[in-house]
Amino acid sequence: MAKMWAGVTDGNTAQIADDFNSSIRFDSRMYRQDITGSMAHAAMLGARGIITEAEAGALIDGLQGILDDLDSGKLAFDMTCEDIHMFVEQVLTQRLGDVGKKLHTARSRNDQVALDLRLYLAEKNGDMAALVKDLIAAVTDKAEQYKDTIMPGYTHLQRAQPITFGHHLMAYAMMLLRDLERLADCQKRTLVSPIGCCALAGTTYDTDRRFEADKLGMHDICRNSLDGVSDRDFAVELLSALSILMMHLSRFSEEIILWSSWEFKFVQLSDAYTTGSSIMPQKKNPDMAELVRGKTGRVYGDLMALLTTLKGLPLAYNKDMQEDKEAIFDAVDTVEMCLKVFVGMVETLTAIPENMKKAAGEGFINATDLADWMVKQGLPFRSAYKIAGQLVARCMAEGKVLEDLPLSVYREYSDLFTEDVYHAIDLATCVATRISEGGTSVASVEAQISYVKEQLA
Repeated sequence: MAKMWAGVTDGNTAQIADDFNSSIRFDSRMYRQDITGSMAHAAMLGARGIITEAEAGALIDGLQGILDDLDSGKLAFDMTCEDIHMFVEQVLTQRLGDVGKKLHTARSRNDQVALDLRLYLAEKNGDMAALVKDLIAAVTDKAEQYKDTIMPGYTHLQRAQPITFGHHLMAYAMMLLRDLERLADCQKRTLVSPIGCCALAGTTYDTDRRFEADKLGMHDICRNSLDGVSDRDFAVELLSALSILMMHLSRFSEEIILWSSWEFKFVQLSDAYTTGSSIMPQKKNPDMAELVRGKTGRVYGDLMALLTTLKGLPLAYNKDMQEDKEAIFDAVDTVEMCLKVFVGMVETLTAIPENMKKAAGEGFINATDLADWMVKQGLPFRSAYKIAGQLVARCMAEGKVLEDLPLSVYREYSDLFTEDVYHAIDLATCVATRISEGGTSVASVEAQISYVKEQLA
Protein backbone atom coordinates (compact mmCIF):
# COMPACT_ATOMS: atom_id res chain seq x y z
CA MET A 1 0.00 0.00 0.00
CA ALA A 2 1.37 3.43 -0.96
CA LYS A 3 2.12 5.70 1.96
CA MET A 4 0.82 9.19 2.72
CA TRP A 5 4.41 10.40 2.35
CA ALA A 6 4.74 9.01 -1.19
CA GLY A 7 6.24 11.63 -3.51
CA VAL A 8 9.80 11.38 -4.68
CA THR A 9 9.46 7.65 -3.98
CA ASP A 10 6.45 5.58 -4.96
CA GLY A 11 5.79 4.73 -1.29
CA ASN A 12 5.58 1.02 -2.01
CA THR A 13 7.95 -0.43 0.58
CA ALA A 14 8.58 -4.12 1.13
CA GLN A 15 6.43 -5.79 3.78
CA ILE A 16 9.45 -6.62 5.93
CA ALA A 17 10.56 -2.97 5.72
CA ASP A 18 7.06 -1.87 6.77
CA ASP A 19 7.16 -4.17 9.77
CA PHE A 20 10.66 -3.01 10.72
CA ASN A 21 9.80 0.66 10.28
CA SER A 22 6.40 0.63 11.97
CA SER A 23 5.95 2.03 15.47
CA ILE A 24 2.16 1.97 15.88
CA ARG A 25 2.31 -1.18 17.97
CA PHE A 26 3.90 0.85 20.77
CA ASP A 27 3.25 4.54 19.99
CA SER A 28 -0.52 3.98 19.76
CA ARG A 29 -0.59 4.46 23.54
CA MET A 30 -0.03 8.19 22.80
CA TYR A 31 -3.24 8.51 20.77
CA ARG A 32 -4.83 10.88 23.27
CA GLN A 33 -1.81 13.20 23.27
CA ASP A 34 -1.55 13.02 19.48
CA ILE A 35 -5.19 14.00 19.00
CA THR A 36 -5.09 16.69 21.69
CA GLY A 37 -1.98 18.19 20.08
CA SER A 38 -3.65 18.11 16.66
CA MET A 39 -6.73 19.90 18.01
CA ALA A 40 -4.54 22.69 19.39
CA HIS A 41 -2.70 22.86 16.06
CA ALA A 42 -5.97 23.12 14.11
CA ALA A 43 -7.16 25.87 16.44
CA MET A 44 -3.93 27.78 15.86
CA LEU A 45 -4.15 27.39 12.07
CA GLY A 46 -7.68 28.79 12.16
CA ALA A 47 -6.82 31.63 14.53
CA ARG A 48 -3.91 32.72 12.29
CA GLY A 49 -5.98 32.53 9.10
CA ILE A 50 -3.77 29.82 7.62
CA ILE A 51 -6.98 27.80 7.18
CA THR A 52 -10.50 29.09 7.63
CA GLU A 53 -12.21 29.06 10.99
CA ALA A 54 -14.81 26.71 9.52
CA GLU A 55 -12.10 24.28 8.43
CA ALA A 56 -10.45 24.48 11.84
CA GLY A 57 -13.77 23.76 13.51
CA ALA A 58 -14.38 20.77 11.23
CA LEU A 59 -10.92 19.41 12.01
CA ILE A 60 -11.41 19.81 15.76
CA ASP A 61 -14.83 18.14 15.64
CA GLY A 62 -13.45 15.33 13.51
CA LEU A 63 -10.54 14.78 15.87
CA GLN A 64 -12.87 14.75 18.86
CA GLY A 65 -14.96 12.11 17.12
CA ILE A 66 -11.89 9.93 16.56
CA LEU A 67 -10.88 10.37 20.21
CA ASP A 68 -14.35 9.43 21.42
CA ASP A 69 -14.46 6.38 19.16
CA LEU A 70 -11.04 5.18 20.32
CA ASP A 71 -11.98 5.68 23.96
CA SER A 72 -15.23 3.74 23.54
CA GLY A 73 -13.68 0.96 21.48
CA LYS A 74 -15.84 1.76 18.45
CA LEU A 75 -12.68 2.48 16.46
CA ALA A 76 -9.72 0.09 16.47
CA PHE A 77 -6.12 0.91 15.59
CA ASP A 78 -5.06 -0.06 12.09
CA MET A 79 -1.77 -1.86 12.66
CA THR A 80 -0.87 -1.51 8.98
CA CYS A 81 -0.39 2.23 9.56
CA GLU A 82 3.17 3.33 10.10
CA ASP A 83 2.55 5.21 13.34
CA ILE A 84 -0.16 6.80 15.45
CA HIS A 85 0.17 10.12 13.60
CA MET A 86 -0.52 8.56 10.21
CA PHE A 87 -3.38 6.53 11.62
CA VAL A 88 -5.17 9.57 13.02
CA GLU A 89 -4.61 11.61 9.87
CA GLN A 90 -5.77 8.71 7.68
CA VAL A 91 -9.02 8.26 9.63
CA LEU A 92 -9.58 12.02 9.71
CA THR A 93 -9.16 12.27 5.92
CA GLN A 94 -11.47 9.32 5.39
CA ARG A 95 -14.14 11.08 7.45
CA LEU A 96 -13.64 14.69 6.29
CA GLY A 97 -12.15 14.36 2.81
CA ASP A 98 -9.79 17.12 1.63
CA VAL A 99 -10.29 19.18 4.78
CA GLY A 100 -8.56 16.40 6.72
CA LYS A 101 -5.50 16.81 4.53
CA LYS A 102 -5.06 20.39 5.80
CA LEU A 103 -4.33 19.35 9.39
CA HIS A 104 -0.64 18.74 8.76
CA THR A 105 -0.03 22.28 7.46
CA ALA A 106 2.92 23.97 9.20
CA ARG A 107 4.12 20.95 11.10
CA SER A 108 6.07 17.71 10.62
CA ARG A 109 5.93 14.31 12.21
CA ASN A 110 9.26 15.28 13.75
CA ASP A 111 7.84 18.02 15.95
CA GLN A 112 4.55 16.14 16.29
CA VAL A 113 6.13 13.05 17.85
CA ALA A 114 8.30 15.20 20.11
CA LEU A 115 5.15 16.94 21.33
CA ASP A 116 3.25 13.68 21.84
CA LEU A 117 6.07 12.18 23.87
CA ARG A 118 6.42 15.27 26.04
CA LEU A 119 2.69 15.37 26.76
CA TYR A 120 2.55 11.65 27.47
CA LEU A 121 5.55 11.67 29.81
CA ALA A 122 4.24 14.75 31.61
CA GLU A 123 1.02 12.87 32.33
CA LYS A 124 2.85 9.73 33.47
CA ASN A 125 5.20 11.83 35.59
CA GLY A 126 2.16 13.15 37.43
CA ASP A 127 0.79 9.64 37.91
CA MET A 128 4.09 8.38 39.32
CA ALA A 129 4.50 11.43 41.56
CA ALA A 130 1.08 10.69 43.07
CA LEU A 131 2.17 7.10 43.76
CA VAL A 132 5.43 8.29 45.35
CA LYS A 133 3.34 10.53 47.62
CA ASP A 134 1.19 7.54 48.56
CA LEU A 135 4.30 5.55 49.40
CA ILE A 136 5.79 8.37 51.47
CA ALA A 137 2.52 8.59 53.40
CA ALA A 138 2.53 4.82 54.00
CA VAL A 139 6.15 4.85 55.18
CA THR A 140 5.53 7.87 57.43
CA ASP A 141 2.42 6.31 59.00
CA LYS A 142 4.39 3.13 59.69
CA ALA A 143 7.24 5.18 61.19
CA GLU A 144 4.77 6.93 63.48
CA GLN A 145 3.43 3.57 64.60
CA TYR A 146 6.93 2.32 65.50
CA LYS A 147 8.63 5.58 66.50
CA ASP A 148 9.79 4.15 69.86
CA THR A 149 10.47 0.55 68.79
CA ILE A 150 14.15 -0.11 69.49
CA MET A 151 16.22 -2.02 66.94
CA PRO A 152 19.90 -2.27 66.05
CA GLY A 153 21.20 0.17 63.48
CA TYR A 154 23.86 -1.23 61.18
CA THR A 155 27.03 -0.24 59.37
CA HIS A 156 28.79 -2.83 57.18
CA LEU A 157 25.75 -5.02 58.05
CA GLN A 158 27.22 -5.24 61.58
CA ARG A 159 25.22 -4.10 64.59
CA ALA A 160 26.40 -0.60 65.33
CA GLN A 161 24.17 1.62 67.50
CA PRO A 162 20.61 1.46 68.84
CA ILE A 163 17.98 3.28 66.81
CA THR A 164 14.21 3.04 66.44
CA PHE A 165 12.37 1.33 63.63
CA GLY A 166 10.55 4.61 63.02
CA HIS A 167 13.87 6.39 62.55
CA HIS A 168 15.02 3.76 60.06
CA LEU A 169 11.81 4.03 58.05
CA MET A 170 12.03 7.82 57.95
CA ALA A 171 15.36 7.51 56.12
CA TYR A 172 13.39 6.07 53.20
CA ALA A 173 10.74 8.78 53.50
CA MET A 174 13.52 11.36 53.02
CA MET A 175 14.89 9.52 49.97
CA LEU A 176 11.43 9.38 48.43
CA LEU A 177 10.91 13.10 49.07
CA ARG A 178 14.00 13.78 46.97
CA ASP A 179 12.61 11.50 44.27
CA LEU A 180 9.45 13.60 44.31
CA GLU A 181 11.51 16.76 43.90
CA ARG A 182 13.40 15.24 40.96
CA LEU A 183 10.15 14.33 39.21
CA ALA A 184 8.81 17.85 39.72
CA ASP A 185 12.03 19.41 38.43
CA CYS A 186 12.04 17.15 35.38
CA GLN A 187 8.45 18.15 34.66
CA LYS A 188 9.51 21.77 34.17
CA ARG A 189 11.75 20.80 31.25
CA THR A 190 9.22 18.34 29.84
CA LEU A 191 6.39 20.85 29.49
CA VAL A 192 8.17 22.86 26.78
CA SER A 193 6.50 22.79 23.36
CA PRO A 194 8.39 21.69 20.23
CA ILE A 195 5.38 22.03 17.94
CA GLY A 196 6.04 24.51 15.15
CA CYS A 197 9.69 23.49 14.83
CA CYS A 198 8.45 21.38 11.91
CA ALA A 199 11.00 19.07 10.31
CA LEU A 200 14.02 21.03 11.56
CA ALA A 201 14.02 24.62 10.25
CA GLY A 202 10.63 26.01 11.25
CA THR A 203 8.04 27.06 8.67
CA THR A 204 7.21 29.84 6.22
CA TYR A 205 3.68 30.09 7.63
CA ASP A 206 2.85 32.83 10.12
CA THR A 207 2.23 30.47 13.05
CA ASP A 208 1.77 31.20 16.75
CA ARG A 209 3.71 28.56 18.64
CA ARG A 210 2.91 30.05 22.03
CA PHE A 211 -0.81 29.80 21.27
CA GLU A 212 -0.45 26.05 20.89
CA ALA A 213 1.77 25.75 23.96
CA ASP A 214 -0.78 27.59 26.09
CA LYS A 215 -3.62 25.42 24.75
CA LEU A 216 -1.71 22.32 25.81
CA GLY A 217 -0.75 23.56 29.28
CA MET A 218 2.92 23.97 28.39
CA HIS A 219 4.77 26.89 29.94
CA ASP A 220 7.32 27.60 27.20
CA ILE A 221 8.43 26.71 23.66
CA CYS A 222 11.67 25.19 22.39
CA ARG A 223 13.73 28.21 21.34
CA ASN A 224 15.67 26.50 18.54
CA SER A 225 13.90 24.42 15.91
CA LEU A 226 16.80 22.00 15.40
CA ASP A 227 16.95 21.36 19.12
CA GLY A 228 13.17 21.15 19.35
CA VAL A 229 12.88 18.08 17.10
CA SER A 230 16.06 16.31 18.20
CA ASP A 231 15.98 16.92 21.97
CA ARG A 232 15.22 13.89 24.14
CA ASP A 233 16.92 15.25 27.27
CA PHE A 234 13.56 15.29 29.01
CA ALA A 235 13.17 11.54 28.46
CA VAL A 236 16.72 10.82 29.61
CA GLU A 237 16.16 13.03 32.65
CA LEU A 238 12.96 11.21 33.56
CA LEU A 239 14.70 7.86 33.11
CA SER A 240 17.50 9.07 35.37
CA ALA A 241 15.02 10.17 38.05
CA LEU A 242 13.20 6.84 37.76
CA SER A 243 16.49 4.94 38.03
CA ILE A 244 17.32 6.76 41.28
CA LEU A 245 13.81 6.09 42.55
CA MET A 246 14.17 2.39 41.72
CA MET A 247 17.55 2.34 43.47
CA HIS A 248 15.82 3.56 46.62
CA LEU A 249 13.05 1.00 46.27
CA SER A 250 15.65 -1.70 45.70
CA ARG A 251 17.57 -0.80 48.86
CA PHE A 252 14.31 -0.79 50.81
CA SER A 253 13.41 -4.15 49.24
CA GLU A 254 16.74 -5.64 50.28
CA GLU A 255 16.14 -4.64 53.89
CA ILE A 256 12.58 -5.96 53.85
CA ILE A 257 13.90 -9.26 52.49
CA LEU A 258 16.51 -9.43 55.25
CA TRP A 259 14.14 -8.30 58.00
CA SER A 260 11.51 -10.89 57.04
CA SER A 261 14.02 -13.78 56.98
CA TRP A 262 14.21 -16.23 59.90
CA GLU A 263 17.75 -15.00 60.55
CA PHE A 264 16.36 -11.53 61.43
CA LYS A 265 12.59 -11.93 61.84
CA PHE A 266 12.18 -8.22 62.48
CA VAL A 267 9.05 -7.87 60.34
CA GLN A 268 6.15 -9.93 59.10
CA LEU A 269 4.91 -9.42 55.54
CA SER A 270 1.24 -9.79 54.75
CA ASP A 271 0.18 -12.98 52.98
CA ALA A 272 -1.19 -10.67 50.28
CA TYR A 273 2.37 -9.66 49.33
CA THR A 274 4.20 -12.97 49.68
CA THR A 275 4.12 -16.32 47.90
CA GLY A 276 4.67 -19.94 48.88
CA SER A 277 6.92 -22.66 47.58
CA SER A 278 5.79 -25.39 45.19
CA ILE A 279 7.69 -28.00 47.20
CA MET A 280 8.48 -26.58 50.67
CA PRO A 281 5.25 -26.01 52.61
CA GLN A 282 6.88 -23.89 55.33
CA LYS A 283 8.07 -21.16 52.95
CA LYS A 284 6.74 -17.61 52.84
CA ASN A 285 8.71 -15.82 50.16
CA PRO A 286 9.09 -12.01 49.84
CA ASP A 287 8.63 -12.23 46.05
CA MET A 288 7.23 -8.72 45.62
CA ALA A 289 10.28 -7.14 47.24
CA GLU A 290 12.57 -9.43 45.24
CA LEU A 291 10.85 -8.49 41.98
CA VAL A 292 11.22 -4.78 42.72
CA ARG A 293 14.90 -5.38 43.41
CA GLY A 294 15.21 -7.30 40.15
CA LYS A 295 13.26 -4.82 38.03
CA THR A 296 15.63 -2.06 39.12
CA GLY A 297 18.21 -3.44 36.70
CA ARG A 298 15.61 -3.34 33.95
CA VAL A 299 15.00 0.39 34.47
CA TYR A 300 18.76 1.02 34.58
CA GLY A 301 18.96 -0.81 31.25
CA ASP A 302 16.29 1.45 29.75
CA LEU A 303 18.31 4.50 30.77
CA MET A 304 21.49 3.11 29.26
CA ALA A 305 19.65 2.11 26.08
CA LEU A 306 18.39 5.64 25.46
CA LEU A 307 21.72 7.27 26.32
CA THR A 308 23.46 4.91 23.92
CA THR A 309 20.91 5.55 21.16
CA LEU A 310 21.38 9.31 21.40
CA LYS A 311 25.12 9.53 21.95
CA GLY A 312 26.22 9.61 18.30
CA LEU A 313 23.27 11.22 16.52
CA PRO A 314 23.87 14.31 14.37
CA LEU A 315 21.20 17.01 14.24
CA ALA A 316 18.35 16.99 13.61
CA TYR A 317 15.86 14.10 13.61
CA ASN A 318 17.07 10.58 12.81
CA LYS A 319 14.98 7.42 12.68
CA ASP A 320 17.13 6.02 15.50
CA MET A 321 15.09 8.28 17.77
CA GLN A 322 12.08 6.01 17.30
CA GLU A 323 13.96 3.75 19.74
CA ASP A 324 13.33 6.24 22.55
CA LYS A 325 9.76 5.15 23.14
CA GLU A 326 9.98 1.48 24.02
CA ALA A 327 12.69 2.19 26.58
CA ILE A 328 10.86 5.03 28.31
CA PHE A 329 7.47 3.29 28.08
CA ASP A 330 8.94 0.15 29.64
CA ALA A 331 10.50 2.14 32.48
CA VAL A 332 7.30 4.06 33.18
CA ASP A 333 5.20 0.88 33.21
CA THR A 334 7.73 -0.89 35.44
CA VAL A 335 8.04 1.92 37.97
CA GLU A 336 4.29 2.45 38.18
CA MET A 337 3.68 -1.21 38.96
CA CYS A 338 6.54 -1.35 41.48
CA LEU A 339 5.18 1.70 43.31
CA LYS A 340 1.64 0.31 43.44
CA VAL A 341 2.88 -2.97 44.89
CA PHE A 342 5.24 -1.26 47.31
CA VAL A 343 2.55 0.95 48.81
CA GLY A 344 0.42 -2.07 49.71
CA MET A 345 3.42 -4.05 50.96
CA VAL A 346 4.45 -1.26 53.36
CA GLU A 347 0.91 -0.54 54.52
CA THR A 348 0.39 -4.19 55.54
CA LEU A 349 3.87 -4.80 57.00
CA THR A 350 4.04 -5.40 60.76
CA ALA A 351 7.10 -5.19 62.99
CA ILE A 352 8.09 -7.74 65.64
CA PRO A 353 9.41 -5.41 68.38
CA GLU A 354 10.55 -8.15 70.75
CA ASN A 355 12.89 -9.60 68.11
CA MET A 356 14.26 -6.17 67.29
CA LYS A 357 14.87 -5.43 70.97
CA LYS A 358 16.54 -8.82 71.51
CA ALA A 359 18.90 -8.25 68.56
CA ALA A 360 19.68 -4.75 69.84
CA GLY A 361 20.65 -6.17 73.23
CA GLU A 362 23.15 -8.69 71.86
CA GLY A 363 25.56 -6.65 69.77
CA PHE A 364 27.23 -4.29 72.30
CA ILE A 365 25.62 -1.44 70.38
CA ASN A 366 25.67 0.71 73.53
CA ALA A 367 29.49 0.73 73.58
CA THR A 368 29.62 4.22 72.07
CA ASP A 369 27.22 5.44 74.77
CA LEU A 370 29.51 3.93 77.37
CA ALA A 371 32.44 5.88 75.93
CA ASP A 372 30.34 9.07 75.73
CA TRP A 373 29.38 8.69 79.40
CA MET A 374 33.08 8.46 80.40
CA VAL A 375 33.84 11.57 78.32
CA LYS A 376 31.14 13.45 80.26
CA GLN A 377 32.96 12.40 83.46
CA GLY A 378 36.10 14.14 82.17
CA LEU A 379 38.00 11.41 80.32
CA PRO A 380 39.40 12.20 76.83
CA PHE A 381 37.40 10.43 74.11
CA ARG A 382 40.27 8.23 72.84
CA SER A 383 40.95 7.00 76.38
CA ALA A 384 37.25 6.35 76.90
CA TYR A 385 37.09 4.56 73.54
CA LYS A 386 39.91 2.22 74.60
CA ILE A 387 38.33 1.36 77.94
CA ALA A 388 34.95 0.70 76.31
CA GLY A 389 36.64 -1.63 73.85
CA GLN A 390 38.43 -3.49 76.67
CA LEU A 391 35.13 -3.91 78.52
CA VAL A 392 33.45 -5.28 75.39
CA ALA A 393 36.32 -7.77 74.98
CA ARG A 394 35.86 -8.80 78.63
CA CYS A 395 32.14 -9.35 78.06
CA MET A 396 32.77 -11.42 74.94
CA ALA A 397 35.26 -13.60 76.84
CA GLU A 398 32.81 -14.15 79.69
CA GLY A 399 29.66 -14.48 77.57
CA LYS A 400 28.06 -11.37 79.04
CA VAL A 401 26.76 -7.99 77.91
CA LEU A 402 27.78 -4.59 79.26
CA GLU A 403 24.65 -4.32 81.38
CA ASP A 404 25.58 -7.56 83.22
CA LEU A 405 29.03 -6.50 84.40
CA PRO A 406 29.12 -5.59 88.11
CA LEU A 407 30.34 -2.13 89.09
CA SER A 408 33.45 -3.66 90.65
CA VAL A 409 34.55 -4.86 87.20
CA TYR A 410 33.93 -1.44 85.68
CA ARG A 411 36.07 0.14 88.41
CA GLU A 412 38.97 -2.16 87.52
CA TYR A 413 39.26 -0.05 84.38
CA SER A 414 38.51 3.43 85.78
CA ASP A 415 37.65 4.99 89.13
CA LEU A 416 35.22 7.29 87.30
CA PHE A 417 32.55 4.60 87.08
CA THR A 418 29.47 4.93 89.30
CA GLU A 419 26.05 3.31 89.37
CA ASP A 420 24.92 6.00 86.91
CA VAL A 421 26.67 4.11 84.11
CA TYR A 422 23.89 1.50 84.00
CA HIS A 423 21.28 4.11 83.21
CA ALA A 424 23.53 5.58 80.52
CA ILE A 425 23.96 2.26 78.69
CA ASP A 426 20.32 1.20 78.92
CA LEU A 427 19.10 0.94 75.31
CA ALA A 428 16.09 3.13 75.98
CA THR A 429 18.41 5.82 77.33
CA CYS A 430 20.77 5.41 74.38
CA VAL A 431 17.90 6.15 72.01
CA ALA A 432 16.22 8.87 74.08
CA THR A 433 19.40 10.89 74.58
CA ARG A 434 20.25 11.12 70.87
CA ILE A 435 18.64 14.53 70.73
CA SER A 436 20.58 16.03 67.82
CA GLU A 437 18.39 17.16 64.95
CA GLY A 438 17.72 14.25 62.60
CA GLY A 439 18.67 11.69 65.24
CA THR A 440 16.84 8.65 66.54
CA SER A 441 15.17 10.00 69.70
CA VAL A 442 11.40 9.82 69.66
CA ALA A 443 11.13 13.61 69.65
CA SER A 444 13.49 13.81 66.67
CA VAL A 445 11.59 11.15 64.75
CA GLU A 446 8.34 13.00 65.47
CA ALA A 447 9.92 16.17 64.06
CA GLN A 448 10.96 14.27 60.93
CA ILE A 449 7.43 12.93 60.52
CA SER A 450 5.98 16.42 60.88
CA TYR A 451 8.41 17.76 58.31
CA VAL A 452 7.49 15.10 55.75
CA LYS A 453 3.78 15.62 56.30
CA GLU A 454 4.23 19.35 55.75
CA GLN A 455 6.09 18.68 52.50
CA LEU A 456 3.34 16.39 51.28
CA ALA A 457 0.67 18.90 52.21
